Amino acid sequence: MASDARSLDVGCGRNKRPGAVGIDPNPRTAADVLADIDGRGLPFLDSTFASVSLIHVIEHVGDVVAAIEESHRVLRPGGRLLVETPHYSDASSFADPTHRWHLNSFSFRYFTEAGGFDYYSRCRFRQVRLRVKLLRLWRLLGFELMVNRSRAFRKFWEYYLCFIVRGKALVFELEALK
Repeated sequence: MASDARSLDVGCGRNKRPGAVGIDPNPRTAADVLADIDGRGLPFLDSTFASVSLIHVIEHVGDVVAAIEESHRVLRPGGRLLVETPHYSDASSFADPTHRWHLNSFSFRYFTEAGGFDYYSRCRFRQVRLRVKLLRLWRLLGFELMVNRSRAFRKFWEYYLCFIVRGKALVFELEALK
């Protein structure tokens, strides 16, 4: 694969992001490369991509840490990792029998300097953005705005309210520190 490729869409399925190099282990997809991030490594050189997308992929892998580390490896310094996954309080998180992980808004702090968990992984990211998506009713009532605007309210929501005011999905944007 050419080293000038800018974006990698991991687990692209049939809806590959425009302009991205798509990888998927399934030959019935829009993948440019048949490969699997789950335990086998990606067939790309270190620091190849400016961005890597894992859109509804991370909940399916066998090893979250290894998948994040592999994404970090192929990202250029300062490159962006975009991860979208169901929030663990959403029924879709548990409805799909292929989901292995059920994550919350704190799940990726293990890879950030602020998280203080550098003994799990050496790869480091800076959290650029976190967006919590809530179910439509709660979004219309303004809860989504409060959860996303206030870190303190988000923590309160995660600990005490998320099974009443249910989450839908999480979107993380992380910058690779190298």
